[in-house]
Amino acid sequence: MNYEDLYKYNYAIFDLDGTLLDSSDVWTKVDEEFLKKRNIPMTEEYAIEIKKHNFESGAVYTVERYNLEENPKDIVNEWYGMAIKAYREDIMLKPGAFDLLKKMKDLNIKLAVATSSDEVLYKDCLIRNGIYDFFDVFVQTKEVNRGKEFPDVYIEAAKRIGADICDCLVFEDLYVAINAAKSAGFKTIGVFDKSNLDDIDAIKDASDYYIEQYC
Repeated sequence: MNYEDLYKYNYAIFDLDGTLLDSSDVWTKVDEEFLKKRNIPMTEEYAIEIKKHNFESGAVYTVERYNLEENPKDIVNEWYGMAIKAYREDIMLKPGAFDLLKKMKDLNIKLAVATSSDEVLYKDCLIRNGIYDFFDVFVQTKEVNRGKEFPDVYIEAAKRIGADICDCLVFEDLYVAINAAKSAGFKTIGVFDKSNLDDIDAIKDASDYYIEQYC
């Protein structure tokens, strides 16, 4: 693809996990270890569905799906404890992501984050990787009514940076999220992530642009 096409837009919204952050292995391990403790097999269906959720809605979904006699708040705390060290110390950007963001910032393109993750995880990670200050706003799915299978979080992010939807890019690695953004009129950039190999053809078809890597 021609990256110069992307620089013609005045606004861009980025997902974090799997899009900017090379974090898919961390969440796979968290999900597997969590279920293993409860003697529950990890299924492809669960792996796909849980990506759509933030911590709070994901915990509720997990309790309901497996009829767990646990408080969703306790599950949220367990997930936090399993993930926070990796975000603070280990998780890196995808290759070339820093250069793309810097180029956009230098061109005065307004940048937003739209994520299902929580600030307590991503903030230190973005600071450590030198990109936190590139972004004008951060929006979490828990701040809107619905998850990433709907466009709510992208619409809210666009509103906060003053963007017209037709002049705003959305970078995502998740098929349902790309479809959601497109349904609201955003231009979409599908980003390769190894966690979504099964959806790769659908992601390419659904996206206005597709990026194998940021370079």
